Amino acid sequence: MGGVPKQRHTKSRRNKRRSQIFLRPPTLVICSHCQKPTMPHTICQNCGYYHNREVIDVLKKAEKKKKKRAEKGLEPKEKKQEKEP
Repeated sequence: MGGVPKQRHTKSRRNKRRSQIFLRPPTLVICSHCQKPTMPHTICQNCGYYHNREVIDVLKKAEKKKKKRAEKGLEPKEKKQEKEP
């Protein structure tokens, strides 16, 4: 058998405990490179910079992802432009 409280807790006591249980909006800071809001102490997902230094090459990563999707057949393959005489 589990423990049973001897006395009932009041509504105010219950509410004081629950006052700490709530969702907070995420704290955002402005990226120093692209001026987009990002999470603090993390690399910017938009430009790949952290503290004015490029950490991730976002364009290279996007190209790699696009190429991989094309190989799987999820995206249409790029057509090469033919020169007209």
